[in-house]
Amino acid sequence: MAGRTAPAPGALLCALLCAAAAAAAAGYSPGDNPAPGAFGHVYRGAVNISSERVYAFAYRSEPGQVDAVRVYVNSSSENLQYPVLFVVRQQKGVLSWQVPLIFRGLYQRTYNYQEVSRTLCPSEPTPETRPSEQIIFVDVASMAPFNIAYELLVTRLENFQLETNKAFNFTASPSQPQYFLYKFPQDVDSVIINVVSDAAYPCSVVSVQDIVCPVYDLDHNVEFDGVYQSMTKQAAITVQRKDFPGEQFFVVFVIKPEDYACGGSVPSSIHGNVNRTWNLQRTKNLQVTIVPSIKKSVYVQAMFFSFLSFLSFYLGSVVVAFVHYIRVQRKASAGRLSPEHGSGMMSSSHPISASTPEGSSYGAIDESSSSGARQLSSPERRAPAGSDTDSSVEEESDFDTMPEIESDKNIIRTKVFLYLSDLSRKDRRIVSKKYKIYFWNIITIAVFYALPVIQLVITYQTVVNVTGNQDICYYNFLCAHPLGVLSAFNNILSNVGHMMLGFLFLLIVLRRDILHRRAMEMKDIYTLDYGIPKHFGLFYAMGIALMMEGVLSACYHVCPNYSNFQFDTSFMYMIAGLCMLKLYQTRHPDINASAYSAYASFAVVISLAVLGVVFGKNDMWFWVIFSLIHILGSLALSTQIYYMGRFKIDDPDSDMGIFRRAVMVLYTDCIQQCSRPMYMDRMVLLIVGNLVNWSFAIFGLVYRPRDFASYILGIFICNLLLYLAFYIIMKLRSLERLLPIPMFCIVATAVVWAAALYFFFQTLSSWEETPAESREKNRPCILLGFFDDHDVWHFLSAAALFFSFLVLLTLDDDLDTVRRDKIPVF
Repeated sequence: MAGRTAPAPGALLCALLCAAAAAAAAGYSPGDNPAPGAFGHVYRGAVNISSERVYAFAYRSEPGQVDAVRVYVNSSSENLQYPVLFVVRQQKGVLSWQVPLIFRGLYQRTYNYQEVSRTLCPSEPTPETRPSEQIIFVDVASMAPFNIAYELLVTRLENFQLETNKAFNFTASPSQPQYFLYKFPQDVDSVIINVVSDAAYPCSVVSVQDIVCPVYDLDHNVEFDGVYQSMTKQAAITVQRKDFPGEQFFVVFVIKPEDYACGGSVPSSIHGNVNRTWNLQRTKNLQVTIVPSIKKSVYVQAMFFSFLSFLSFYLGSVVVAFVHYIRVQRKASAGRLSPEHGSGMMSSSHPISASTPEGSSYGAIDESSSSGARQLSSPERRAPAGSDTDSSVEEESDFDTMPEIESDKNIIRTKVFLYLSDLSRKDRRIVSKKYKIYFWNIITIAVFYALPVIQLVITYQTVVNVTGNQDICYYNFLCAHPLGVLSAFNNILSNVGHMMLGFLFLLIVLRRDILHRRAMEMKDIYTLDYGIPKHFGLFYAMGIALMMEGVLSACYHVCPNYSNFQFDTSFMYMIAGLCMLKLYQTRHPDINASAYSAYASFAVVISLAVLGVVFGKNDMWFWVIFSLIHILGSLALSTQIYYMGRFKIDDPDSDMGIFRRAVMVLYTDCIQQCSRPMYMDRMVLLIVGNLVNWSFAIFGLVYRPRDFASYILGIFICNLLLYLAFYIIMKLRSLERLLPIPMFCIVATAVVWAAALYFFFQTLSSWEETPAESREKNRPCILLGFFDDHDVWHFLSAAALFFSFLVLLTLDDDLDTVRRDKIPVF
């Protein structure tokens, strides 16, 4: 251990003699009087129950300087019944330990160390202009009836104070912890302590403590004070000047006796030899570098960047709306106003004569075949268009409001070729109210879901701030910028895009809704037969879901960990599900799922996600049950989609009718017509969809991924992409057009999603591992010195979801001038 010998001037010798006299007065025997000690000299001796050794070390402390002294002791004895006791007395404290030094691990395993070295609590700098004199007493004693040899070495530390932007290398072990002093420079308000090591193990702990004695630098007490992290190869702690009134702190490094806290295993050599010593087997080389953190101006720049980036989307939307308005006005002035794409607006001068056959919009491939249906449906469509918001309309219920008998519905929906007019036969007022329930229900769900989440994460953050345990939350500590009580403000700020773009989408939908209502007041009843039916309830629900995704993702990133990961993904499930429902509703407005059944399904999915997080790691039974539910659910949904909701296997006339009906369906559809399915397009989609879902089920059963929440989210996203691709392909097969705006949105969605997923897979932390192992993935900021890869994922995923919503909103704008009896269903 490096050190230097301090000369003992006359004043110090006098002090030592006075100390000896005081020791004698206190009851020491003549042999126990303190002997003057020299720094850097190794003292060897032996002690027993009748003898004790006292050493006195004196040194001069320069004005304004913090001096640190390190004491090294060693004993050859492995006798745990009679250890050698070392007591170090200073001016303001006492430090003691025994040799062999015993550490306890998991399940009361013990580890013994015969070599111990400790840094004494340094003297505080004095304001005096002349040097001050410091004295240290080291007492060595034992209760053993026989002599026990020991060695003692006391040195002054040359490199005790860490410097900014300068790497410092050192070695530590469980019985030889290290700590160093750091003072904030005048122009630095925050610093990041970076600690690295080439070897992952032994497991270590990095702690930041105030300049207070005693310093907690052993495995059993390092967590008593300050802020701390466990560490394998990398650790980073952000420290702010405001948290330390003295503008200085200690950085403490402790090596743990076992590695289980960092994800390692118990050494096999411990078994069978509990009392062996571990002096040379658990040393670790570390390097610490303290660098200034970002300034307050960077926070302001990051906030401006975040808000201005997404305000540009508002500006772009205003420009598009203005250009669209100018084009409509020009067409109106030219006397050839046509339906407004995307808004459903159509002037009363649309070229539909009053002689158009009543109910002709309900024709299919053979219009004469559905004449009865047209006659049945005409009366309910004579209601004035302006009565869309009539308060007398009943709330949505599970009862079918179609006036025709059930057999007519079966005839219509089981035709080989279906057109939109066949599946848009219900009163649009009833259907619109049905879909508005999606909007009101998701608001209720959001409030009741978000409030306890916010309360919980505030509690988590409070626990982190009070205990100093930074292993509770899985941040990217190399790019975690605190603000107030928040430990990683950058991860929260980056979610502003979800909220701003979700609100913008609500404004766009509201504009279309208002224009559609105005158009409804101007049109005659026959203009209802054109284009995709305009129901905006699901779009409103999607906008709320996007905003809530931002809120809950921000809540999750207050303290990301194993227990609250579902907060970040719950509304992602709902977004994917709502998008699939909206895509299906586009050409199946009368038979889409109700809000109650849809949200009940989402609740089941979220429940499975929580169970998967808890039981999905090692329990095979869970994966077997989940895979069965997944496959059976896929088959049931496929049957519902293939038969347009008209598949029933119940037979009230017979207790065994359910089985007879199932056999008949299998025989008729799978044996008699096996050469060619009745609904070929639907069959192709469902076969591919089932193959994809079965593959997911088999993959989960075989590999059992630990991140179950992401696994189930991947199932949702793959199904959504598959259905969207099928929809676009079928749209192009039907010779329908893609207008410039939806085409731009499709391209933008693909590009932005590709970029977003690239940053998503740049894993910066992982709650599936231990906190120490997770920190090995930490990386510095990549954007403005403030945002990391995951923050960029937040930005890009918000934009990608926004463009995805616009695709669904504008995809069928080309059909606004097409009769519904000419729009195919797929």
